[in-house]
Amino acid sequence: MSINWFPGHMHKARKEIAEVMPQVDIIIEMLDARIPFSSENPLVPQLRGNTPCIKVLNKADLADPVLTAVWVAHFEQQSGVRAIPISQQHPEQIRALLTLCNEMLPERNLDIRPARAMIMGIPNVGKSTLINTLAGRTIAKTGNEAGVTKMQQRIRLDNNVILTDTPGFLWPKLSPPTCGYRLAVTGAIKDTVFEYADIALFAADYLLQVYPDAVMQRFDLTEQPENDLALLDAIGIRRGCMRKGGIVDLEKAGTILITELRAGNLGPLTLETPDMVSQEQIDAKAAEATKAQDKAEREAERKRKTQRKYR
Repeated sequence: MSINWFPGHMHKARKEIAEVMPQVDIIIEMLDARIPFSSENPLVPQLRGNTPCIKVLNKADLADPVLTAVWVAHFEQQSGVRAIPISQQHPEQIRALLTLCNEMLPERNLDIRPARAMIMGIPNVGKSTLINTLAGRTIAKTGNEAGVTKMQQRIRLDNNVILTDTPGFLWPKLSPPTCGYRLAVTGAIKDTVFEYADIALFAADYLLQVYPDAVMQRFDLTEQPENDLALLDAIGIRRGCMRKGGIVDLEKAGTILITELRAGNLGPLTLETPDMVSQEQIDAKAAEATKAQDKAEREAERKRKTQRKYR
């Protein structure tokens, strides 16, 4: 199964961003620190060009700090890019962004013209909360749901910065497929387009491999489940998610696991590493090549049959 979610307003947002981009001095791209790759929009480099970019790893308090440091180093290998982890529990980290914007534009005389910044990011990554913190007042609508902001708005901030807020948008094809799953697990995709049991099995498999102790402690398990399905069964039994006949309700058990993970109740964790996603991209390209070859062979066979038919 693959997960995709690209409403019409996201297509509109992408077009509007492309139109405004030539007027932008610096980009603030917000990422989810738990999924820095999956929450990094692959369309941004095309839109950005050579414009300086600050990659903000938001929700760093929910992420594995060791892996967050790895991701910061990974991003800062890119030209014109700075990466900083922040937590919305620490407003001073957010306000430091204004100073960093000015530092990355040393040639700009900000007394003559303010820096024009654009904030970008996937849905539900925390852009609106960050904007309200920078502005010192409620400007942007917030909500724990993907797709709250629907149109651009401009806000004048301190330190001679004018910020353009943009709607969160994804991209038409989420690749590799695991990217879509991680976006769903962390809440960037509306819950109506997937089943909790499906993404919970994906999360359970990863957690058992990387954070087994955290899972066992949170759900008070004495033995480590042998696989993803066994983990959901164990959670269902511990939390009373049973159906008639003593069968675990996987949808309810999966909902509990995802809800606990999103809330940070399993402790700080990160769902991907640079090496992991690099291999996933290689595998996805190989799978696409095989699929294309199979399609070409089927088309060639269809043409041969057609030619034989009319001889």
